[in-house]
Amino acid sequence: MDYNGKPENKVNLNVDNDTPQIFRTLRNIDLNLLTIFEAVYVHKGIVNAAKILNLTPSAISQSIQKLRLLFPDPLFIRKGQGVTPTAYATHLHEYISQGLESILGALDLNGSYDKQRVITIGTAASTGAIVMPVIYQAVKKTYPHVLLRNVAVTDANTQLSQFQTDLVIDNYEHNNPRTLGRHPLFSDTLVLVCRHDHPIHQVGPSADALVQYEHTLLTMDGAGNSDLYKRIRDMLPDRQVSVSSYNLFTIASLIASSDLIGIMPQRFYHIFKQCWPLSTLDFAPLQQEQLDFSLHYNKFSLRDPVMQNIINVIQEAF
Repeated sequence: MDYNGKPENKVNLNVDNDTPQIFRTLRNIDLNLLTIFEAVYVHKGIVNAAKILNLTPSAISQSIQKLRLLFPDPLFIRKGQGVTPTAYATHLHEYISQGLESILGALDLNGSYDKQRVITIGTAASTGAIVMPVIYQAVKKTYPHVLLRNVAVTDANTQLSQFQTDLVIDNYEHNNPRTLGRHPLFSDTLVLVCRHDHPIHQVGPSADALVQYEHTLLTMDGAGNSDLYKRIRDMLPDRQVSVSSYNLFTIASLIASSDLIGIMPQRFYHIFKQCWPLSTLDFAPLQQEQLDFSLHYNKFSLRDPVMQNIINVIQEAF
């Protein structure tokens, strides 16, 4: 079951257009392989699937290897004594388990997009609020049958390298260039934020005035953010941080209900000010700082024509 990541030749379904679609597809697919796929998926292991189907574990492994020639994905990744399905395998299972018509929908190997397809996009909650509406409009306009699934990012490198997530959008640097690809999407200027009736408005946001109040801190992983933190510390060396959080929604709510002052990307501020009474402070040293948000993906997924075109659509949308 080890997957070596080497590209394989996929089945060529390009035949005469006069042939009915159902025969064009089924002629090149051994449906017994799909039965084995389902057994491995449901029972989460080669040995268990072999027992259920009265086959040898070796035969099951060989069948999974054959499936990997058909689909642009490893389908299952070893985990302990069993296997765990990739995001693409989960997508296939949803159709295969429903019957033959759904199977044909999942076997859209030509990238014709006339059947529903699930694309999983990992983001932080606040980032999803910014990017998912844009992505939804762009993808639905071009590929109306694609179903988008937004999930949390817990470990982007693992989620992408093990195909648990199709795409990740964030402002981190993922140092895995051999496996992961990256496309910049947009940059966002940082702004200083407080509640709209904060007493600092009466004196102005000078460095001396700002250090008289407590501040929030957005905790961000990734080596690329360490320099940003250092520059902010240099701007406000005596800043007192009393609350830190990974969640920008939490920070916005705290700022709106107290005299706390915080830093956040401008696009996020424009969303939050519709929910809470927030305003910005004109602090010149911060105006040159920004966060860069990028789209990350597993390079192997570019073998999938659907995924490759979805990535292009998302890039163009930003």
